[in-house]
Amino acid sequence: MTFSSVIRALWLPVSGRWVQIPLIKYFGTACYRCNHLQAPTIFTDVFGDKRSNSTSEACSGINKNTKIDFRKAKFAQQPCLKDELLCRVAEPVIDGRNKVTVVGAGMVGVACANAILFQRISSKIAIIDAFPKKLEGEGMEYCHGSMFMDNPHIDYDTDFCISSNSKVVIIAAGARPKKGESRLSLVQKNTEILKNIIPSLAQYSPDAVFIIVTNPVDILSWVTWKVSGLPVNKIIGSGTHLDSARFRHMIADRIGVAPSSVHGYIIGEHGDSQVPVWSGVNIAGVQFRDILPNIGLETDEENWHDLFKDVVKAGATVRCLKGYTNTAIGLAVADITNAIIRNTQEVKPVSTLIQGHYDVRNEQFLSLPCTIGENGITHVVRLRMTADERKLYQASANIVYNVQKDIKL
Repeated sequence: MTFSSVIRALWLPVSGRWVQIPLIKYFGTACYRCNHLQAPTIFTDVFGDKRSNSTSEACSGINKNTKIDFRKAKFAQQPCLKDELLCRVAEPVIDGRNKVTVVGAGMVGVACANAILFQRISSKIAIIDAFPKKLEGEGMEYCHGSMFMDNPHIDYDTDFCISSNSKVVIIAAGARPKKGESRLSLVQKNTEILKNIIPSLAQYSPDAVFIIVTNPVDILSWVTWKVSGLPVNKIIGSGTHLDSARFRHMIADRIGVAPSSVHGYIIGEHGDSQVPVWSGVNIAGVQFRDILPNIGLETDEENWHDLFKDVVKAGATVRCLKGYTNTAIGLAVADITNAIIRNTQEVKPVSTLIQGHYDVRNEQFLSLPCTIGENGITHVVRLRMTADERKLYQASANIVYNVQKDIKL
C-alpha cells in the first residue's frame, strides 16, 4: 500500500477554519511538454492561481498524441522537497545582463569559455555545438566544477534557443586549417557554416555584440555583418589582438620588461600580410624609433625585423608543436569580452569595417586599434603611420579583398 493511497487529502487551517485540500492539488502536477512541475500551495485556494501562465502557454500545443512519460508522472505526484524547502518570493532571473554564448565546443571554443569563466567575466555561459556527445561532456565538466568558479550558470545544447538574450555571442565554430593550409583557403567552407548559423543567433540575441574568431577572421567578420543585419559596431573580429600580444611578448622578452609595459600594435590581416606599426612602439612613452630610427626595416642592424617574422609564423609554429592553437586566442577573446561586459572603452586591435580609412575603398574588415565597450566598437583610432606602413596596410587590404570578392552570399 502506497503513501498516496492512504492519505488522499490534507486538513489545513485557512482563515480560522479547517479546509480539506486534495493531496494531488497540494503537491501539484507535472507538465510533460516542458518538464516543469506545477506546484500550487495552500495560498492557491485562498488567493486563486496567480502564477505566471507561461507554463500553460508553453504547453498549449499538447494534443492527444503527446507521449507522456509515466515515470515522470509517478514522481510528480510525490511530495517535492524543493517546494517544501523553499518558499518562492519572486521568479529568478534566467538570463543575466552579462550572458555570453560560445558557438563551437572545439579546442578554441572551450579555451574561450575557460578564460571567461576562470576570470569571472560572466556568470552565465551558454555553449552550442553540433556534436551532442562532445558538447554534453564539456558541459558536464563545467557544471561539476562550477562551485570553484563562483557558481556560474552554464547551459549547453545543440539548439540555438539557449543563446537567447546574450550580451556577447562568440563564434568559434568552423573547420580548422590543415597542415600547410592558409587561413584564407578556409574561406568558402567556413562562410557556408556562418551563413547557416548567424541569422538564428542574431534573431535570438538582437542586441548582442558578436565576436568572430573563426578563420579567416577578417572575411568572416564581414560575412557575419552582411548576413546578420546588425549594425557594424556590433561585429568585432578577434583580428590582430592575439598577433599584437605575441608582438609585445617577444619585444618584452628581448628587452627584459613585462609585456604589458610594451605598447605597440599589429594591424591589417590576421595572417601573413599583417603589418607591425614600428613607428608607434614604445616603453614608458619612449619611442623605439627615437633610439633606432630604422628599427623593423631590412637595414636594421639589430635584426628586429626577424622578430616580426617570428610573430607572423607563431601560430603555425604552435600548431606544428601541439596540433592546434587555443589557449592564447581564448585569452584574447576573453579580454575583448571583458571590455564589452564592463564597458571599459579599452583600445584593442580588432577587425572592423575599414572602408574610408587609409584610402581603402572596398567594403571589408581588417584590424585597426578600436575602443570597445558595451555597444561594441565605438571609435577607430587614427594612427599616425609612416608612408611605408600605410602602403603595407593597403597591400594587406588588397590581399584580403581579392579573396573576399569571390564569395557568394
